[in-house]
Amino acid sequence: MPRIISANLNGIRSAHKKGFFNWLASIDADFVCVQELKAQEADMTEEFLRPHGYHGHFHYAEKKGYSGTGVYSRLAPDNKRIGFGCQEFDAEGRYTRCDFGNLTVISVYCPSGSSSPERQLAKFRFMEVFLPHLQELKAEGREVVICGDWNIAHKEIDLKNWKSNQKNSGFLPEERAWMTRLFDELGLVDVHRTVAPDAADYTWWSNRGQSWAKNVGWRIDYHVATPGIAAKAHTVSVYKDERFSDHAPLIIDYHL
Repeated sequence: MPRIISANLNGIRSAHKKGFFNWLASIDADFVCVQELKAQEADMTEEFLRPHGYHGHFHYAEKKGYSGTGVYSRLAPDNKRIGFGCQEFDAEGRYTRCDFGNLTVISVYCPSGSSSPERQLAKFRFMEVFLPHLQELKAEGREVVICGDWNIAHKEIDLKNWKSNQKNSGFLPEERAWMTRLFDELGLVDVHRTVAPDAADYTWWSNRGQSWAKNVGWRIDYHVATPGIAAKAHTVSVYKDERFSDHAPLIIDYHL
């Protein structure tokens, strides 16, 4: 019964100080996909690389203190792939893939467009090149779970203040339509929503105001999976007892 977790750390060193790796020792996960390492290879201690006997594989951004993804697994992967073949975004450390038998687990960190119009254009470019990659991935015929911070809230239920955010990055009509294409055209599955279709679960809260205290959040962290393994998901939870980041870990258990 694999347990797969997605967690945006907002800095692996910061999350470590807040107890993330202590929690990891207690949570009994088979795969943990992390995003926003904000670290280079030289910054990675033994505890970050191989915590509690996990195997770790990582994609570091070229820019210091920026982005980065990784996959922790109990078993060593049969194969790994760092980057998805687009130079612009591979330089930003946004994609780590590990294969285990017929199962592929991917950690992805999609760009945010909220900091500037230039970054929103970069986000649109990412969406344009990532969709065909997802088509190729599905065509491999493997069971795939893509975990990560997608930086898009898909539907109105996925953020508290949806009415006032319709012109803001993360809830733009073009972004939401792109997510719909993943599910309706490519046949991928939003696993969280299949298990908990009506839950107002959020995974990210702004540091402004009292968003966390008032639970004014967004659901932008997902497990996006092929239908076979998605159908085997049976329990979903967002871990909020401790705060390691401005995101909360998304935990989904699957029957295999």
